[in-house]
Amino acid sequence: MENHYIGVDLGGTNIKVAVFDDSFRKIGEKRSPTEVNYGSAHVLVRILNTITELLDELSLTTADIRCMGMGVPGILDIENGISRFSPNFPKWEEVPIVAWMENHLGIPTYIDNDARVNLYGEWKFGAGKNRKNVLMITLGTGLGAAAVVDGRVIYGATGSAGEIGHINMYRQGRECRCGSSGCLGRYVSALGILRTFRKKVEEGRHSIICEWVKDDLGVVTADMLSRAYDEGDPVVTETIQETGELLGYGLCAVFSLYNPEIIIVGGGMSKMGDRLLQYTRDVLDSHALRIPYSACTIVTAVLGDAAGMLGAAVCAQQRRQAGQA
Repeated sequence: MENHYIGVDLGGTNIKVAVFDDSFRKIGEKRSPTEVNYGSAHVLVRILNTITELLDELSLTTADIRCMGMGVPGILDIENGISRFSPNFPKWEEVPIVAWMENHLGIPTYIDNDARVNLYGEWKFGAGKNRKNVLMITLGTGLGAAAVVDGRVIYGATGSAGEIGHINMYRQGRECRCGSSGCLGRYVSALGILRTFRKKVEEGRHSIICEWVKDDLGVVTADMLSRAYDEGDPVVTETIQETGELLGYGLCAVFSLYNPEIIIVGGGMSKMGDRLLQYTRDVLDSHALRIPYSACTIVTAVLGDAAGMLGAAVCAQQRRQAGQA
């Protein structure tokens, strides 16, 4: 029987599930809204339903699946399969994801940080292929990051290596659910940039977006910011510039910490491309450690939002093989 692998990318907005063959060619994919505000039990059922519906569509059973990998945001106990904390997921602490999924599906399941599974995807099949020192940042609902150093994905003592989203940028800034405040991810993420934009409008500034949404700022999206930027909207231009510059200051630290040869920018906000990253590069040009920065290129991810699903499946296969060795 041919081996198949499932890759799950759990995001703050969507659950993305794909099935791959043993050459990691995708044979099917399904997406569902995460509905994080209903808590962990609800989200787990939504993941399960998305997986079973996809298997039904592909005429596969759980017996056809060798193993499953899941990318989960936040702090994890990877060895025990527990999601300990996720800053953008309410009612979500010490969630036994692996045990729950294995009990319901009977498929060997492995979890890893969502940014790290994106890294696995881009490192093995995308923009980081054949590179030995890679930093992947994901600009999605939150800000995630993961690194390959000297040809190995690094984890650290608690699997938290690469969590640059919690670098403190302001001593007294926006509160973060990690318990601190002023964290980079509170500003440089989809939630962060939208909050920055809303604050400017609430202070009396006018943007063309206000007309698009009839002053309902709760429905503004990052895509709208890109469109308004292209139309020369001053408030949006200022918002994106501030966000891009702050990302640059945050990334200055990584050249000392990880010395990457390539930084890959993924996640939904990466679609802003140079609208955002030109300001990031301006800061790095003048503030980053010169020699390591000159040896590094910054690119957007080439696999798009499929990297997490693919990387989760690859990660699961490697963990499964290592466990059977």
